[in-house]
Amino acid sequence: MSPPRLSAVALCLAASLSSVVAGTGGSFADGGNTLISALMMFLGNEESVYILDKAEANAAQINGHPAWGALWDIQSHQTIVMDIKTNSFCASGMHLPNGSFASFGGNDGVTVNGAAGSQKNPDGTGAWDSVYQDFDGRKAIRVVNPCRSTDNLASAQCGWFDDPIVLSMKRARWYSAVEATGDGTIVILGGFTRGGYINRWFPVTDPITQSGQAENTYEFYPARDGDPPVVQFLVKASGLNAYAHTFLMPSGKMLVQANYSTMLWDYNSNTETDLPDMPNHIARVYPASGATAMLPLTPDNNYTPTLLFCGGSDIPPDSWGGYDGPYVDTWKIPASKDCQRLTPEPQDGSAPAYQQDDDMLEGRTMGQFIILPDGKLLVINGGAKGTAGYTLGTADTPGDQMPFGTSLAASPVMTPALYNPKAPKGSRWTNQGLGASIIPRLYHSTAILLPDASVLVAGSNPNPDVNISTFFNTEYRAEIFYPPYFSASVRPAPVGVPSTLSYGGSPFDITIPSTSYSGLANDAADATTVVIVRGGFTTHAMNMGQRHMQLNSTYTVDKNGSITVHVSQPPPNANLFQPGPALLFVNIKGIPSNGTYVIIGNGVVGAQPTAPASVLPASVRLDSVSGGTGSAGSDSNPGGSTAPKKSNLAVIIGGIAGAVALIALIGGAIALCLVRRRRAARLPPSKNYALGAAGAPISKGPFPSWTSQDGDPTVFIPLAKSNYDDAWDPTTASIQAPYKDERPSLGSRSQFDHYDPYSGYPAQAHAENPEQYPHYQQP
Repeated sequence: MSPPRLSAVALCLAASLSSVVAGTGGSFADGGNTLISALMMFLGNEESVYILDKAEANAAQINGHPAWGALWDIQSHQTIVMDIKTNSFCASGMHLPNGSFASFGGNDGVTVNGAAGSQKNPDGTGAWDSVYQDFDGRKAIRVVNPCRSTDNLASAQCGWFDDPIVLSMKRARWYSAVEATGDGTIVILGGFTRGGYINRWFPVTDPITQSGQAENTYEFYPARDGDPPVVQFLVKASGLNAYAHTFLMPSGKMLVQANYSTMLWDYNSNTETDLPDMPNHIARVYPASGATAMLPLTPDNNYTPTLLFCGGSDIPPDSWGGYDGPYVDTWKIPASKDCQRLTPEPQDGSAPAYQQDDDMLEGRTMGQFIILPDGKLLVINGGAKGTAGYTLGTADTPGDQMPFGTSLAASPVMTPALYNPKAPKGSRWTNQGLGASIIPRLYHSTAILLPDASVLVAGSNPNPDVNISTFFNTEYRAEIFYPPYFSASVRPAPVGVPSTLSYGGSPFDITIPSTSYSGLANDAADATTVVIVRGGFTTHAMNMGQRHMQLNSTYTVDKNGSITVHVSQPPPNANLFQPGPALLFVNIKGIPSNGTYVIIGNGVVGAQPTAPASVLPASVRLDSVSGGTGSAGSDSNPGGSTAPKKSNLAVIIGGIAGAVALIALIGGAIALCLVRRRRAARLPPSKNYALGAAGAPISKGPFPSWTSQDGDPTVFIPLAKSNYDDAWDPTTASIQAPYKDERPSLGSRSQFDHYDPYSGYPAQAHAENPEQYPHYQQP
């Protein structure tokens, strides 16, 4: 007799229930296949992570060329690829106030093994390539408005806007730093103009431009008038000034650290204030790539930013070499384990000074800090020796004798570690109870905090192109790391979390049901914190824009065991936590809830409205009330009294509550199933995203009509310069018009005037033999 057939809802329910089971605290779990190597990542919303790669020979295809953009679904761990037209290799990125994200710069158009593309710019760099069909991305500004499962993910509105003629920077930038300001404007700082190991020729003869290969200037997005000014700090930090560490301060000035130098910078007036050099002359920026983060901003520290710098390298200055590569075999040199703290704007009026902190448990290059909801910092990925980058040979070792392929790092550190900023000095680091990954994560690896408070870990590709048969392969396997708090038997389940927050203003209430904590209610309430966390844009061991802020809160313990948390809005200073997206978590005794996606500020670029700081009611305790799921006696009582035993009535109530919770769980799972079925119906045809499949040629039609998440299209129309520095008038131009450069001929650039570079194939005069390239699509 055959078994009875289960309904589609029942099958989906079973799959949903199994898919939401979290891993064990301290462990790694399979995160699926990212289809492209995860060189860059950011959290788009509660449902999706966006991934960017460089233009390379990924097997996943879209519109007839290898994909280097993707969307990873948090629930299913499934990935679909997205079309990006410019080469985003080593770009930077940042959130926008409305929740959109922008990516800045990259490399020129390349072909196999990173060589210049088939169509050349006048300077010999690649304008476009017939194999990979990537365009020069060095001036590109790419914008995406993250979509949800209820949207059509195949629609143009959910894709990347990537048109350098309409939207571009004033200067070509590769490895630029970016930081959002208090009004949502983004400062874009420094960079290379073309490839290289570090940003100098050695010996240095032209410190400002390095013979045209260094872009030691800055500009803004949305753009401001005038040419980008030179930043003398970048000139002083010659060579080791790519991906400078940047942090906006409460004053509105910016802390910038590069090479051994540190400054407070007024970017409006381009005024620099020197701060002390990095102790021991340890480099933290790329390619030394130390782990760097701002410690959590809390009421206890009066929201005073303190920065933590750990790891990196103390390679001697001359040994770093130049654009042509290092002058030493970096993989032989141990990474630093040194950590330093710096408070750039002390509130007591003292002079800023670096302070020695606890050493890491082992040296790391390319270690990456992820600020967890509980306020601890996870360091993950990286190697114990060497630096970031790849090379075809060093001054001492030719390419065919390189011991680790093209990698400049070795000895991957497979076990993460936790840093507790509140622990006494000498006891801030631990890796006890943390498992080890099985996947080396070196150059071009990434990590990002997810809404369930786990961490997505992906990438690693120290190779000029896809290579799956070398010492450190191009990596497509993703992992989920579950911090120790996943061992908790119950997690907070807050109710009433708002979707937007303001700078100052009226407080709000969040309810914590008695079923979502254990022990005495007073103890749980005393140990409750509400935090907002922004994971940032992650690349090169950095999380650009990452911040963690604890909101001020009080509480009222209710007779039914629930806890009402009274929460203040963020302080009325947008420089502390710039406008844009974040996750709001509620922690009880260090155990976080799932994060709720929120927008902080008014969602547009400009001065943010502020109001007086929130005034909270006093906390109200209530004795002899316990949580509904755990044994009250299992938790220590700070007052020393014995916890009351549960009555039969409490057991009955707990049983009823548990039944209600189970019904709610089943209902939620069914709803999740239905959402997934709708999402599947909205996904593009699988042939467009399957590995090895060839899609249709890129359309020649007009670009889509773009609107922001809040219905404000102006976020996509801020630039006043084209790739050729011609003025672009937003009152007459339209991003809905067909993409065609109708500007006058510009001398030697006139060779590009006769074709539409986004048509999907080159002008006939430049076409390669299609039989040579399996990815090439005939028009």
